[in-house]
Amino acid sequence: MDDTQHLPAIEPAAFERLHSTLEKAGPAKAVDALIEELRKGEDFNNLFYALLMKKRIELGVPPFPTGPSAELPSHTHEPYEQAIREAGRHVGGLFLARGDLPKAWQFYRMLGEPEPIREALENYQPKAEDDIYPLIEIAWQGGVLPRKGFDLILDRHGVCSAITTVSSSDLNSNPDLRDYCIGRLVHAIHDQLVERIRGDLEGRGTPAPAGASIKQMSEAHPELFGEDSYHIDTSHLSSVCQMSMYLPGGPENDLARDLCEYGRRLSSTIRGGGGDAPFEDAYDDYLLFLNVIADVDVEKGLARFKEKAEREAAEGASYAAQVYVNLLVRLNRLREALDAAKAMLANEDERNLICPGVSELAKRLNDYQSMAEIAKSRNDAVGFLAGLIAGSGIYPPVS
Repeated sequence: MDDTQHLPAIEPAAFERLHSTLEKAGPAKAVDALIEELRKGEDFNNLFYALLMKKRIELGVPPFPTGPSAELPSHTHEPYEQAIREAGRHVGGLFLARGDLPKAWQFYRMLGEPEPIREALENYQPKAEDDIYPLIEIAWQGGVLPRKGFDLILDRHGVCSAITTVSSSDLNSNPDLRDYCIGRLVHAIHDQLVERIRGDLEGRGTPAPAGASIKQMSEAHPELFGEDSYHIDTSHLSSVCQMSMYLPGGPENDLARDLCEYGRRLSSTIRGGGGDAPFEDAYDDYLLFLNVIADVDVEKGLARFKEKAEREAAEGASYAAQVYVNLLVRLNRLREALDAAKAMLANEDERNLICPGVSELAKRLNDYQSMAEIAKSRNDAVGFLAGLIAGSGIYPPVS
């Protein structure tokens, strides 16, 4: 709230009426008259301060509503704070009633009461002429309703802005939101790609059957990929396929695998490389990873990622091993994950890993002998003794 704002100009006659009311009826009646003037003019910001002035007069303290509450006598703090809450709710509600969510948010944010704004955002349907950026700020950056904020970004500003939003945000602390955003991106890219492939095939006089997947259309029509052809922004395709590896098995995973089937058929000049191992083969590796999560060719996929992890670990690189351990953890194969971590990540600083390290996995399995062994190999006497004590049965297992 901006406590430095001043009353806007009102009609000159109003000042005379306020002055006259003050002289004839006193401060309380004058403030009531001011409140009515502000209501009539729909000056809701200053109505808030007028309501506070009314309470100050009732409490017998100086009338200036922008003064700090600490200056008031202690016995007035509680009733004055309650008056602030009531005035904020009242004025915030007035702004909500006329659909001005950004101004309403100023008051509900001050009160720490986001629920009315959250409810309004849930019911909000943007019109073409609406400036939705302030609502995105409230919903996404303000954390009031992040899913709605992301929907507004994707639906109004498009896939590119939505990808940037996800890529530049730390969503791993909120997996449900992360998966929602990635899932929506997968749907958006998949819908675009299906529409464009179908349009291409219809233009060639070979329309695809209803309900055909991208994989089915791609397999049936290799000519779609001739002469470095592509049907969608390949940077968007690559980004979304990489993001999709966070997703669990399910419909969005299925769509992401369909996208990978398209990406892996692009010419090498367009497809590009996947970067560091274990994803150096780009879409082929993304597909292999997603297949494992989807319970498709699991052992084949694990064997491939294990081979890459061991190869890279022998060369002093640990990222592939971290990916492999994470994959095993997601499959709840914790014993195998611990064995892999002991073999390839024992000397890594666990604080810098993207997967659970040896100590964390040992705790999950109540395998304190392994914890002690690894601590000993690291010359960590404290961790060594902690592991032995924890494994002695004197203390209950760590949950």
